[in-house]
Amino acid sequence: MRGEAGAADDLAASWFRVRGGQPGLAYGIIAGGELVHSGGLGECWTGGPAPDADAVFRIASMTKSFTAALVLLLRDQGGLALDDSAADHVPELSGLRLPASDCRPVTIRQLLTMTAGFPTDDPWGDRQQGLNPAVFARLLADGGVRCAWAPGTRFEYSNLGYAILGKVIESVTGQEYAQAVRSRLLMPLGLDRTGYQVAEFDPVQVARGYRRDADAWLELAPDGHGAFAPMGGVFSCVRDLARWVGGFTGAFPAREGSVGDSAGWSGVDGNGHDAGHPLSRASRREMQLAQVAIPVGGDGVTVRFAGPPPLSYGFGLFVEDDPVFGPIVQHSGGYPGYGSHMRWHPATGLGVIVLANASYAPARALGAALFAQVLHQQAAAVSPSGCRTSGPVPAPGGPWPETLATREAVDGLLHDWDDALASRLFSPNLELDRPMAERRADISRVRERIGAFRSDAERVPECDSPAHCRWWLTGPGGTVAAEIKLAPLNRPLVQELTLAVPPAAGSPLGAAVARLTAALNSSADAWPAGIAVAGGLDAGEVLRQLRVAAAWAGACQLDSYLAGDGTTAVTVRLAGPTGRVELALQVSDSGALIRAGISLAAAS
Repeated sequence: MRGEAGAADDLAASWFRVRGGQPGLAYGIIAGGELVHSGGLGECWTGGPAPDADAVFRIASMTKSFTAALVLLLRDQGGLALDDSAADHVPELSGLRLPASDCRPVTIRQLLTMTAGFPTDDPWGDRQQGLNPAVFARLLADGGVRCAWAPGTRFEYSNLGYAILGKVIESVTGQEYAQAVRSRLLMPLGLDRTGYQVAEFDPVQVARGYRRDADAWLELAPDGHGAFAPMGGVFSCVRDLARWVGGFTGAFPAREGSVGDSAGWSGVDGNGHDAGHPLSRASRREMQLAQVAIPVGGDGVTVRFAGPPPLSYGFGLFVEDDPVFGPIVQHSGGYPGYGSHMRWHPATGLGVIVLANASYAPARALGAALFAQVLHQQAAAVSPSGCRTSGPVPAPGGPWPETLATREAVDGLLHDWDDALASRLFSPNLELDRPMAERRADISRVRERIGAFRSDAERVPECDSPAHCRWWLTGPGGTVAAEIKLAPLNRPLVQELTLAVPPAAGSPLGAAVARLTAALNSSADAWPAGIAVAGGLDAGEVLRQLRVAAAWAGACQLDSYLAGDGTTAVTVRLAGPTGRVELALQVSDSGALIRAGISLAAAS
């Protein structure tokens, strides 16, 4: 870790020097559920010491993960159901103004996922932090809030929704919200530098909040504790938050109860709760799963280019779908006087935390940069099984042993077909879906077009689930992907077998691959000669997409064939110095191009 820690310190120092934006910041790196490195830059207050892992900052909207965790804990204990009407627990909501009479009441699940229909309210909501709870109750009871959307139909980031969840918690527990969180989460977890009021801490522990005032930092008086604390009221430090994050990373993979968690949790009770962690692993996993997609636009465009990965919201947490590393969980906080960010990778248990003490400080930018550096340096993309896994499947997860054994057997079939072995390995649906004679003909075509092939030991097999495997066959003329999916049976059988067949030399499909790759590399403005286009395909749009791909990946060359029958359809992977491009083409019986799909991924 020493080299990685030095690189992280260098990156943070450079970012602090160039970006500025806050008097001070603290950061930490998490691995195996533990804080393995931390650092601090600048000042806790003007003229004060540099912050460290124990310096207390307001974490703002990162608070929502604490609120959501307590709601799920109460659900697990039988105090509520996520699909309860929120008004069942908060009677003041019974008069909530909905967009239309056919709308169903707002549920607790919709409050958690920010689909209750409330419009985004950051500027207003941030200033309600200290709102008197009695005033908030009257605001709700008097019909003082309204929905913009039918509940359950649209994601909009809502602080109001989480403030209402605080009242749900109070109704179920009979405790004031902050006390309920403290007694049911913070104390069992040993988070003794985490709380809801700055007065709880020794002043020398606290990083004071500031905003820029001309050329100076103006200290801000902290807002009091009030009705909107459930959306942004927590104060905490890097060390405590590392333990909080470790509880989430330690929830993966699912495993037997006798196996301890990371972050110091040792074993579980009969209900699946870790010793020392009040929330079950299953519920912590549930919080990190995408519950609602967050659209990036409404224009119906399906081809995705470079930019932020697809984003969803879980329960109090955002989930990014990284094209290389799979799910990444994160949440930021922004507030007058503070900015914060936490993110982690369930598949490896790696994470980072950044806390800063200026209004809406861009902690997310540094957190994302630190995390990318740590993940690329340390992520064990290849599991002990020798495969690259997708999704939140850290060791000892990965493919079933039967999947790997079946892959070896099917690989043998592709080299030397045996009907008796095929009948033992394959589910009956394979013959029904496509006769074995046609599958054997595919193997012959692959051998004709790339030559005598072998399993490519230089390319790591890929497993998208425990029951899936993709591997590579390489011959003198190229590389193709083979892929199996097993049926969900105790004695797994192959329910799907695909083998990418390259186009024949000189065929319209092969010419389209070569000429569009050349157009990408030359950033061509004109459609390549020799490629006929069927009606309905916008050649100008395809060229525009190719130029974007060129900017993303650089000059590309054919890497492998991923899918296709080699006659009317093919998907190829193109590799460039800075990224990869997947090009999916389809031609008509006459050889005219009728489809061209382009997607981008980071360099592997």
